[in-house]
Amino acid sequence: MCRSRIAVAAFAILLVAFAGFLMWLNAGIDRVPLRPTGGSEFEKATVDEVISSDVSLSDSGEMQGNQKVLLTIASGQYAGQQAEATSPYSNNSGAFCSPGLKVIVLVNEGQDGSLVATVYNYDRGIVLWALVGLFLVLLCVAGGRSGTLSALGLAFTFACIFFLYLPMVYSGASPFWTAVLVVVLVTVVGMYLIGGWSAKTLCSIVATVVGVLVAGLVASVFGSLGHISGLNVSEIETLAYVGQNSKLDVSGLLFSGILISSLGAVMDISMSVTSHECELHAASPALSVRELFKSGMSVGRDMMGTMTHTLILAFAGGAVNTLVIIYAYAMPYFEYWNEYAIGIEILRGLSGSIGIIVSVPCAALITAFCLSRKSRQGSGALHTS
Repeated sequence: MCRSRIAVAAFAILLVAFAGFLMWLNAGIDRVPLRPTGGSEFEKATVDEVISSDVSLSDSGEMQGNQKVLLTIASGQYAGQQAEATSPYSNNSGAFCSPGLKVIVLVNEGQDGSLVATVYNYDRGIVLWALVGLFLVLLCVAGGRSGTLSALGLAFTFACIFFLYLPMVYSGASPFWTAVLVVVLVTVVGMYLIGGWSAKTLCSIVATVVGVLVAGLVASVFGSLGHISGLNVSEIETLAYVGQNSKLDVSGLLFSGILISSLGAVMDISMSVTSHECELHAASPALSVRELFKSGMSVGRDMMGTMTHTLILAFAGGAVNTLVIIYAYAMPYFEYWNEYAIGIEILRGLSGSIGIIVSVPCAALITAFCLSRKSRQGSGALHTS
């Protein structure tokens, strides 16, 4: 009990120290805005009246046009003031305004002191935060203590991505090795929260890191052979502009993203295989390394099929617009199979799945040897809670 309390205290101290490091890291970064605002600010507003509107349905079925509206600013230095605003609208930008609608506006003060505003988009803040809140509540209520710890693990993961990975790559660090650092940190903390500090957790961490690294290396090798790089992505023009104003290595972003995107699935299958072998060993300590390994592989193979489906379908879902276009225009094989968009999605889905496949025998073998060694030392079964 005393040792457990010491471990928890040490873990808490390390998290506090890590939070301090993140604050220091982010405080020293000077970012260049994508577009100069010229004194304009994005603020909340409520539409009071639609003065005029020429929004109509185009021949292609898209709603487009402009509206002139009267609205009241609800945040910032102009809060409470009314302003006339232009609201350009189409199906993929702007907002179709009606009285009472909550919107985001770009507002500044004109030379004559009047407010000049343009409707930027719908105010989705409350809706999106409500969805986040619903997810966290359901996770904690349905999952109990494990769900709450999972929520804490997710918070740590996003903290690492937004406050460690992004600042480091923006400052010129290698995206691939920065992603490796994030993967290791997230894996260690996530596994500790799930299983406590034990040999089971250590085995899961090793298998997860190995699987994710294999996914990244496979993506790098086949990306190089297929001439697929981070310079082929759809946002390359914006990223190139960012790279001109920072030390960002744009070409490495694609493969670092593959590492991060495959992490969750690899963590899941590694912990499941390891936990199964630990439970089996606790019930039958006399089982050999081979028997434990075979049992772990049996469970891992069942999960392997579902997890690879999950990962590949997730990437396929992200490319569904491209797939519809390919089908609708009856693109020939040599055209669509050699498109960058298709190549990138195949690279992401299959390299991540290979990471899952590799992590199964890795987790099964490492855990089997670790359990067998513990038995030979006479130290009893591993902690399996």
